[in-house]
Amino acid sequence: MQVEMLPQFLKVCALINYGILLVWFAAFWFAHDAMYRLHARWFPMPVEHFNAIHYISMAVYKIGILLFCLVPYLALRFIG
Repeated sequence: MQVEMLPQFLKVCALINYGILLVWFAAFWFAHDAMYRLHARWFPMPVEHFNAIHYISMAVYKIGILLFCLVPYLALRFIG
């Protein structure tokens, strides 16, 4: 990969990752009960823990997108 292509690559990666995050959030919002029943069969837990796990996981995923896609993209745009 050429260095000139790197900002475009990081931008596409960020968009794909935010798409995944939006699908995850939509599934959590609209199919919460079905997801909880499915996971509670394998891992018995209260619904509060289930919600906290997903909320924290989404936050960590979003921070990962920021650190590994958006910040390098912006840095390359500033120096380029």
